[in-house]
Amino acid sequence: MVPRSEAFSSRSSASKVVMSGVEVGVETLVARTGVADLYEKVVRGERLNYDDGLRLYRTPELTAVGALANVVRERMNGDVTYYVRNLHINYTNICNKLCKFCSFYAPPGDPRGYALTPDDIVARLEEYRDQVIREIHMVAGINPKLPYQYYLDILRSVRAARPEAQIKAFTMIELAQIARAAKKPLGDVLEDLKGAGLACVPGGGAEVFSDRVHEELFRAKLDNEGWFQVAREVHRAGLKSNATMLYGHIETVEEKVKHLLHIRELQDETKGFQCFVPLAFDPARTELEHIPVTTGQQNLREIAIARLLLDNFPHIKAFWIMITPQVAQLALWYGADDLDGTVSHYEITHALGTASHHQALSHQELLNLISEAGRTPVERDALYNVIGEQPAIGRLRRAQSSRQQSAKGSLNLRVLSSSS
Repeated sequence: MVPRSEAFSSRSSASKVVMSGVEVGVETLVARTGVADLYEKVVRGERLNYDDGLRLYRTPELTAVGALANVVRERMNGDVTYYVRNLHINYTNICNKLCKFCSFYAPPGDPRGYALTPDDIVARLEEYRDQVIREIHMVAGINPKLPYQYYLDILRSVRAARPEAQIKAFTMIELAQIARAAKKPLGDVLEDLKGAGLACVPGGGAEVFSDRVHEELFRAKLDNEGWFQVAREVHRAGLKSNATMLYGHIETVEEKVKHLLHIRELQDETKGFQCFVPLAFDPARTELEHIPVTTGQQNLREIAIARLLLDNFPHIKAFWIMITPQVAQLALWYGADDLDGTVSHYEITHALGTASHHQALSHQELLNLISEAGRTPVERDALYNVIGEQPAIGRLRRAQSSRQQSAKGSLNLRVLSSSS
């Protein structure tokens, strides 16, 4: 467990942290823990490499890693923490991929399987008719019996029922299956889905980009390069997406660093990712039940390292469903600038220790979590458009503009110096 005082130490000063009850400067901390050279690279805005990533995973002092991540977090997003009022819908649990890490799926023919009709989904939305919903998040298993028209129908039904909400739907794995069902090129399918209401795409299904892990845990699913090809098509179609990494199972540190750098390379190419979401593996009711649950320290380290290596991703999310609201709150000082949202209904995992699919935080609870951590809550939609007047965003943009002007001034001085 991470001490609360250490996690929130930057509330008083972004240049100081608290260790064992004593406030120390970040420079002192990184020198003491042997990562001063990484700190210098971070301060200068230099890109970290593979070896740097390995060192961040192997550095024993988590507070130092978090302090480095917080430098980047505050440079990119100030003290702002984004959240969204959202609802998750899992339209089918029938899946033919048989992933060893999944507790959600029912194989085809299993009596536990379900597939919601468009009317079922509208009825689900009706349960929340009195609540503000800005994002409707729809993902599910790979059900080979669902026809192409089904996917268009559920999008149109959701859009008709809640026209004010944006629809984030279909992982790269689902999109590959939808194109297969359509018997059409994926680019054409994406245009159809956009026309039916699709606004953006979630990042699930990436797991860990490792041929070894793919073969061992999810060999029937789209492979690593296949996921990237679908993501390229999604971004080429003008749709933004997230990216994820599932950690805490059989992956190695080396595989995690390669995963992050692979995603960073694709972001350099397409600039289509909005947010990276580290996903903590929940072994309950899976074929990997013998693996221990991830710890709070491990969850915070994954978030911090993602923020440090993914320098071209605007946002890093602490998904409270999988790591608990308390650890997600701490993560706001370890690189995360997004707390996801109200969620309301989630069937994929139950990291809060309950078998109920009703997993929700109220709007006020989200605001309290963020404010208690010393951060400024800012409501967004699925595309990170800010809702309402947000003075914190104005302050952030002015600070970023000032830094850019200072950087230009420094560059001009260096040019003049070198030419004189």
